[in-house]
Amino acid sequence: MKASACLRAVALVALVAALPACARGPSVELKGQRFSIEIAENDAAREHGLMDRTEMAADHGMLFVFQDDAPRAFWMKNTKIALDMLFFDADRRLVSVQHDVQPCTADPCPPYSSGAPARYVLELNAGQARKLGLAPGDELQIQR
Repeated sequence: MKASACLRAVALVALVAALPACARGPSVELKGQRFSIEIAENDAAREHGLMDRTEMAADHGMLFVFQDDAPRAFWMKNTKIALDMLFFDADRRLVSVQHDVQPCTADPCPPYSSGAPARYVLELNAGQARKLGLAPGDELQIQR
């Protein structure tokens, strides 16, 4: 193979290898662990959240984005999977966690509070927060 053809082949292989990284959607990183996310940044998306889902991949989650810092309360109405709710301030520092929140079977569903002002709420599969060893002050990195 000629050198120029070889270089073109190497460049093509490098381009194909880079495509998954370019095609990757939004994600967050916590303590070195990356999670692909859906972003709920308007009222309708935040209201619907993860309702009616029967499963979520282990490396996935949903990030709720608000315009201000305020105490937040979430519930599990029509949510069918257990979740960890992670509350972050405007600096993306962890302020609190609600661990292993179970699907709601009562009406009305109980609220789960941030306990402090929060701007971001990340919902992950139950058990992820403990698995990562999260603690107040841990930083959430967001890649859109």
